[in-house]
Amino acid sequence: MEDTNSLIAQRRANLATLEAKGIHPFRNKFTPDSGCGEAREKFEKGELAEGHPVAIAGRITAHRDMGKSQFVDLRDVTGRIQVYAQKAALGDEAFEVFRCLDLADFVGARGTLFRTRTGEPSLKLESFTVLGKALRPPPAKWEGLADTEIRYRQRYLDLMSNEDVKKTFLLRSSVIREIRSFFHERGYVEVETPMMQGIPGGAAAQPFKTFHNALGCEFYLRIALELYLKRLLVGGIDKVFEIGRNFRNEGLSRRHNPEFTMLEAYESYGDYATMMETVESLIRQVARRVLGTEVIEHKTAEGQVYKTIDLTFWRRARYKDLVREKAGADWFDVTPAERRRRAIEDLKLAGDIADGYEDFEVTGAVFEKLVEPTLIQPTFVTHLPKQLVPLAKLSPDDPTTVEVFECCINGQEISPGYTEQNDPIAQREALEHQAGGEQQKLDEDFLVALEHGMPPAGGIGIGIDRLCMMLLGQESIRDVILFPQLKPKG
Repeated sequence: MEDTNSLIAQRRANLATLEAKGIHPFRNKFTPDSGCGEAREKFEKGELAEGHPVAIAGRITAHRDMGKSQFVDLRDVTGRIQVYAQKAALGDEAFEVFRCLDLADFVGARGTLFRTRTGEPSLKLESFTVLGKALRPPPAKWEGLADTEIRYRQRYLDLMSNEDVKKTFLLRSSVIREIRSFFHERGYVEVETPMMQGIPGGAAAQPFKTFHNALGCEFYLRIALELYLKRLLVGGIDKVFEIGRNFRNEGLSRRHNPEFTMLEAYESYGDYATMMETVESLIRQVARRVLGTEVIEHKTAEGQVYKTIDLTFWRRARYKDLVREKAGADWFDVTPAERRRRAIEDLKLAGDIADGYEDFEVTGAVFEKLVEPTLIQPTFVTHLPKQLVPLAKLSPDDPTTVEVFECCINGQEISPGYTEQNDPIAQREALEHQAGGEQQKLDEDFLVALEHGMPPAGGIGIGIDRLCMMLLGQESIRDVILFPQLKPKG
């Protein structure tokens, strides 16, 4: 703490020196005509000749004092370039000002491009403007932060010091932009639906509660987008999608954050097979256009490939068949009591099966713990138990299942998809069963909408955060969310 305080004091002293010279960093303006990395790249490619004048602006990430000359690295979102400052070129007064600059300060620089004796593309400084003074020192190493708590709580330091982290979030932005392009190209309409809802529907999850003072009643932060989007199918918008935040008042883990980003899309006259094609085409197109490849490599910090995901082949397998592979060919032929015994004793899932679990939940634990983590390559798991998805239609060939898929990649669910239930009578029965007879849990507005007639449709949801984990080679959801949920300090 003492070292940090002394560094802060020195930076404040440098600020005072600048102000005494009539230089006020926080008042100055500067308009660059090129990015730092952009100018360097164009010079290296020969698109800009030696001696070409440029104006750049960025943060100082390295500073080398050579006496009568100074070298600094300026960096912006496009990359880095070295700036060479000479006392003879700038003059005594400006050179002394330049020497007052610290790491992490912002500077606008004008000059000409050249190569140093070592061949480094650089800017020969002719004039500069101090644009911002960092009163606190940057992280000790620009290569990155080792303290995970600081990385997540003070993400700006992580972005400042780690180019790979910044690249991940820039790519995430490109992924979302490409998802939007995909649906727009297919004629979908993008919409926004309420985040505060009187009844949180569309999924089985614990909601966050809030209170609306003017209306004098409780509201819930939404747990899913589904029920409002289906109202739009009733209203005649035949292809609709939304990308937005959902909120679930549940635990935090490597794969879960209480606030997360979801895509949901619905297409009239489609079904679960239609939506499987949509998911596969979407993810493959995003990979091609954003990453330039459909073969995704996950690498260690040292650059060693430890996992490869091939998006050119998508397996289809029934839920029951996958469970049988892990739990035994006769799993669905024995009694519920025997299934429970096997799961607890033979499959060692005692810690994952609560006392009150129904039979389908026991099988669900087998799938979640023993099957799903093994599905690294793209797999559509189809025909799930009807109790899991009350908003989908029953399978004609097996009424114990529904026309549903879960797209699993990288050992986790990326996207569910349904043949949506549009029968208002069957839908009411299914939701009543899910609510356990509690009438206040039913979204009557949604059920009334269905009674006005909803076309047959297919629907999907895609967890954007998990999709980005898979595409960008990240093993924790916190590494693809800029500001993941943390317990407040103190």
